[in-house]
Amino acid sequence: MKHQLVLAGLTALLTLTSVTAQTATPTQPPPVAAPKAPPQKPDVAAVKYKGTNVDSGFLINHSNFVKTAQSGQVDLLFLGDSITAGWRGQKAIWEKSFGTYKPANFGIGGDRTQHVLWRITNGELDGIKPKAAVLMIGTNNSGNDGAEAIADGVTRIVQTIRQKSPATKILLLAIFPRGEKPNPTREKLKQVNGILAKLDDGKNIHFLDIGDKFLQPDGLLTREIMPDFLHLSAKGYQIWADATSDKVAELMK
Repeated sequence: MKHQLVLAGLTALLTLTSVTAQTATPTQPPPVAAPKAPPQKPDVAAVKYKGTNVDSGFLINHSNFVKTAQSGQVDLLFLGDSITAGWRGQKAIWEKSFGTYKPANFGIGGDRTQHVLWRITNGELDGIKPKAAVLMIGTNNSGNDGAEAIADGVTRIVQTIRQKSPATKILLLAIFPRGEKPNPTREKLKQVNGILAKLDDGKNIHFLDIGDKFLQPDGLLTREIMPDFLHLSAKGYQIWADATSDKVAELMK
């Protein structure tokens, strides 16, 4: 019943008129579930959801993911932000690496931990019990939140997946490095990853850090791998697939 109400509310959004985004709600702390507020810019389209201005694209994507979950046809779930969403542009690599597992991509560009947490507590895990979930989230929190707070947000997502789908094995990926050269943000993300590594219990939660595979020996990122030093190229997604395929296969047994 809960996911039906969520879908009904989201469908109704399509009939609402646009509003300006200047009254967007403040960003919630990383471990607190919240829908995504629209950019705080004049004349940016947004929608009202339960009295709050919310990013319309975020809600449309969420509604589609809830419908996918309702189908019950998901055995391998990818959760994350634009880096995960980017798999949609790499269909050949995706199909070859994961296509046999009934995969679903629940990545949304710009998402922070609080947004993913809101999504999975509002229908995206209702109706499915994936054998495995691949989670990477937190890079979009790095500009506003400290390492411990980001790790708290990711931890809350892991805990929520475990609560809603106890049989699902979680492949928790370290947050990928960003920026052409070593920098303070990378160092913060390393601190986050160090905390997240402790969640690995060897049974239900498996932490995997593949970040170094994207880097040159001197620590540089190249545009060949990440054209904007954040989002992956086709070569970058192939590296991701190659580095995780064996572990995914293990968890899908």
